[in-house]
Amino acid sequence: MDDGLADALHRVVMLLGEAARQRTDGPDGLTYSQIRLLGTLEDIEPTTQHRLAQALSVSDPAISRALRPLEADGLVQIAVDPEHARRRLVRLTEAGRSAFHTAGKPLGDEFRAGLVAADFPYDRYLHDTLRLAELLASD
Repeated sequence: MDDGLADALHRVVMLLGEAARQRTDGPDGLTYSQIRLLGTLEDIEPTTQHRLAQALSVSDPAISRALRPLEADGLVQIAVDPEHARRRLVRLTEAGRSAFHTAGKPLGDEFRAGLVAADFPYDRYLHDTLRLAELLASD
């Protein structure tokens, strides 16, 4: 991928993340990072802690720190993998799934509605973004 495209993609990701943080981070509820973690976990659960870290592009220690408050709040369950004692399996609890759908889904709906209202070709954007992600993953 050429540097110009990589820089543009990075900027888009940063801008979307900042917009999401402004709408979610606060004294009540989940942070954007927690919503993102729960949503990713919903897509790939059950999974190992290491695989979750890879999916979110963070380090294993960072995911371990991020999971602690979610486990304490009963949103995720972490257990030793019975097939490999050094691996930890992570799953959403029903409370975690509910929290994600309460906080994360409205955020996605808000972004989609805003883009559609601005005459942005949302469906094309989604299609092209998913295709780009597949192409990048195949490299």
